[in-house]
Amino acid sequence: MTKTDAPGLQEYLAEQVLLIDRVLNDWVPEETVEPASIHRAMRYSLFAGGKRIRPVLAIAAARAVSDSPDGVENAAATLELIHTYSLIHDDLPALDNDDLRRGRPTCHKVFGDALAILAGDALLTLAFEVLSRLKHIPANRKIRLVEELSQAAGTVGGMIGGQVNDIEGEGQTPTTLLLESIHRAKTGALLRASVRMGGIYAGVSGDELAALSQYGEHTGLAFQIIDDVLDVEESSEALGKTAGKDEAQQKITFPAVYGLERSREMAEQERLAAHVALRIFDDRAERLRQIADFIVQRKM
Repeated sequence: MTKTDAPGLQEYLAEQVLLIDRVLNDWVPEETVEPASIHRAMRYSLFAGGKRIRPVLAIAAARAVSDSPDGVENAAATLELIHTYSLIHDDLPALDNDDLRRGRPTCHKVFGDALAILAGDALLTLAFEVLSRLKHIPANRKIRLVEELSQAAGTVGGMIGGQVNDIEGEGQTPTTLLLESIHRAKTGALLRASVRMGGIYAGVSGDELAALSQYGEHTGLAFQIIDDVLDVEESSEALGKTAGKDEAQQKITFPAVYGLERSREMAEQERLAAHVALRIFDDRAERLRQIADFIVQRKM
């Protein structure tokens, strides 16, 4: 039995995706609500599929801290709003200029650049509205969640900063320093924030938050390494996005710096380090361990 076949993991992931999709459906206006065009564009990208790894990580982290963190799925869903907004913008002609995302035409190919930009803006804005309306936690935790999400999505060590480094790194000589500056921010920051937000929502202690942060850093790096490897090894049909785009655009990636074999070895090292980081939680963090395994062993 492989680690991704761990008892109940696929069923668990499927259940969490359904839960998150129900929450997102409740928060995002229906396509018939005016202005209908923007809501169609938002929902087109948001419900195009996807593994919902970030909100699933947040929920699993919350449940490692507390047995019953009521309403955590609402906080977790904000991570998917931010992630989808970033994908919409990343696919635009001015950035990665991609035609395919999650197996279907990208938002701007269907709705045009202007509505795609606004759909991303609207999802970003909605994420913070959702956090402001959380009902099951005190105000000080809401503030911490807003701070955590905004920093992870921001410019200093956050997603936008990483995207800037990624754009400016195109065509440059691949180096380990440039690679780390891109991916710890572009992908890693939001994945790290996912487990931290789950913990914060559930009333995490200082030691527990430190452990979740380490887990998030290792898992986030493993996620990006495998993403880079799959871009080389898998087809566009399997990935649901344009394969080989990183090499074509001369992006700084793990295979470009380390090669495929060493990149996979590094991902495995990060997976093992993620497991070690969770020792403080004992069996309560078993889902987090399984998700780290899934991230490293996935094929898409």
